[in-house]
Amino acid sequence: MLNDVSPQRWLALGLFVTVMLLVVFIAIVPLVSTGMDYYEQKQELIFRLQRATKVVARKDAVVAENERIKQKYQGQNYFSTRDTVALASADLQKLIKTSISEAGGQLTSTQVLPSSSKDSFSRVTVKVRMTGDIEALRTVLHEIESSVPMMIVDQLDIRPVRGRRNRRTRKIEPSNKLNINFQVAGFMRAKVS
Repeated sequence: MLNDVSPQRWLALGLFVTVMLLVVFIAIVPLVSTGMDYYEQKQELIFRLQRATKVVARKDAVVAENERIKQKYQGQNYFSTRDTVALASADLQKLIKTSISEAGGQLTSTQVLPSSSKDSFSRVTVKVRMTGDIEALRTVLHEIESSVPMMIVDQLDIRPVRGRRNRRTRKIEPSNKLNINFQVAGFMRAKVS
């Protein structure tokens, strides 16, 4: 029966199969591939939509928690409640002066540095020079760091005071005094205009 088929029929059948394979590879395979890509994109978008829906559903709880935290921190007075930078810096200088004198140190000078604003806060900075022993320094730093409103000590520079020369032995006697320079920064909420 195979012998009855002419070579032209085999050639026609081969051409038909070749054309069908070309149609499948040129038209159908790209369509199926594009359909699979669209399906994967659709699944990704569905996943992202579900995740976004969950986030939006928690919005009210997050806003309420944020408001509660704001109220809590406003009640703890971490920031200066003064209306101007000048008043806040005066409070800062007064607290520093009191801390140093109570610790047994001696305040040499204070200088208010220009304030800086970032986000909704103003940074009020005072440069301090003092003399005292190591215990006075420890007490002052502890007082500043643990005070309310919150303050930060920055750029601490400690140098020993040169001792006096003994007239009899002509040797320099050691001193436990220190020259101390540092900056203290406090914060206040920037006023909204």
